[in-house]
Amino acid sequence: MSHSEPESFKVRKRRATNARIAASAARLAGLHGVGNTTVEQIAEDAHIGRATFFRYYETKESAVAEGITGPWLTRLTDAIARQPGHLTAKQALTQAFEELADRLPDDIDQIRELACLTRSTPTLHAWTMQAYQRYENAVAELLTPRFPDLAPHDPRPRLLAVLAMAAVRISLDDWTQHGGSLSDLIQQALALISIDPAQG
Repeated sequence: MSHSEPESFKVRKRRATNARIAASAARLAGLHGVGNTTVEQIAEDAHIGRATFFRYYETKESAVAEGITGPWLTRLTDAIARQPGHLTAKQALTQAFEELADRLPDDIDQIRELACLTRSTPTLHAWTMQAYQRYENAVAELLTPRFPDLAPHDPRPRLLAVLAMAAVRISLDDWTQHGGSLSDLIQQALALISIDPAQG
C-alpha cells in the first residue's frame, strides 16, 4: 500500500464528515430555525462530539450555510449540465436558473433566514464570498465548452460565471430588503448580462 492511499482515505472520510455535519445543521435549522438550533443538537444528529464539530466549523451558522448552499451548488451544476448542447453559455445558464426557480418556494423561508444571517457578521460574510467563488469556478468549468473558438486563458467562461453569481447576490440583497419574487429578480438580473451570442 502506498503512502498516498491512507491520505486519500483520510480526505474522503473528512469530506464525508463535513458533509454529514452540514446536512444535519441544515435539516435541524429547517425544522426549528437557525436561532433555535444548537451546536450540541447538530453534533448529536451528525453522530459526532461537540469538539469535532468545531474542528470543521467555527459557528453553527457556517455549518447551516454549507448545508444549504452545498446542495444548491449540486442542483445548479446538474441543471447546467442537462441543457441541450446547441444552447449558448448564456442561454444554458438562464434556462438552468429557470429550472431551479421551481424549487425556490419549498426553501424560501430558509433562504431568507440564511441570506439575512450571512450578511449579519464579517465572518459569515467572508464565508459567503468563499461559497460564491466555489459556485463561480464550478459554473465556469461547465460553461467553457459552450464558447466557440475559446483561446487559452480566455476569461469569458469565468467572467460569465462571476456575473451570474453577482446577479444572484444582488437579487438576494434586493429581495431581503424589499420583498417580491426572488425568481423574477434573478431572471431580470441575468437578462442584463450582455454576451455576444456568437461568443457564448
